[in-house]
Amino acid sequence: IIAGAGSGKTRVLTTRIAYMLAQGIPAHSILALTFTNKAAREMKERIEKMVGPQSRYICMGTFHSVFSRILRENAEALGYTKEYTIYDTNDAKNLIKTIVKDMGLNDEKYKPGLIASRISIAKNNLITPGAYIQNTMFATEDRRAQMPEFGNIYAEYCRRCKLNGAMDFDDLLLQTNFLFRDHPEVLAKYQERFQYVLVDEYQDTNPSQSRLVNLLAGYKQNVCVVGDDDQSIYSFRGATVDNILGFDTEYSNVKTIRLEQNYRSTENILNAANGIIRNNQSRKGKELWTKAGKGEKVHLKFVYTQVEESEFICNTIAQKVRAGARYSDFAILYRVNAISGSL
Repeated sequence: IIAGAGSGKTRVLTTRIAYMLAQGIPAHSILALTFTNKAAREMKERIEKMVGPQSRYICMGTFHSVFSRILRENAEALGYTKEYTIYDTNDAKNLIKTIVKDMGLNDEKYKPGLIASRISIAKNNLITPGAYIQNTMFATEDRRAQMPEFGNIYAEYCRRCKLNGAMDFDDLLLQTNFLFRDHPEVLAKYQERFQYVLVDEYQDTNPSQSRLVNLLAGYKQNVCVVGDDDQSIYSFRGATVDNILGFDTEYSNVKTIRLEQNYRSTENILNAANGIIRNNQSRKGKELWTKAGKGEKVHLKFVYTQVEESEFICNTIAQKVRAGARYSDFAILYRVNAISGSL
């Protein structure tokens, strides 16, 4: 389901699940994956209002929470105990800091935050330390970035995590991939349990997540994904828009539905947005429309400096407030935190 901004992405998923339950599909055979706990809670509440308490038996949650539960049930198969620890960002950075120190490396070049980010991207692309070290292209990039020891740090990080009986957030997905790959009987059990797989915000999935969806779908391929290829902005976190762009080649007998009516914005806003995004060549293509009327025109203001920009924003607000508006009527959006100081 290719769903534009403000077209009811969450509503279409909840309505579909409610319909499935009304058709007699058992709640426990449905797996719904979201990106935030808040989204999962909202969906559960909406579905319960539609169909009643049976919705509580749906397996619904974020990728990390759902696959963490699966790993707990099967930890021994991977050489972990069920009581494995989950490292948060600070735990991961502290471990990397220790490894850099133990290896006698320069902590100005091998900054823990940067190393953690690179390890995360490797894991989300299903690249193990062994595969990373053997890849000559990665080695060349690391030398260019003045971090030739990154592959060895990555390997040592994974070794110490295992030694400490710990996984980081990315391991919850990577290790589940290993579990399903190396233990087909475990995969078969969950394929049988989850007959229907639904995924929200599919444009934000990374290769590790899309691979898990594909494995669980198995030969039945009862997969429904909702997303907007024009809203894929998390490539810096490992997400790839190719997952939604290539969905109809990954699965057979795909039916594509476009949600193009926008319930949030006016015509002028949508026309401006459509005019920009249609220049993007990597997209499925859709034209958002609305019944909300033309609305006010979109105003563009070109400024030369950050200070000039801030002055323009503040003067505009001051004029509107003098004309009777309230300060609470305004929202200021900016792309980088550095701008907030000037504002």
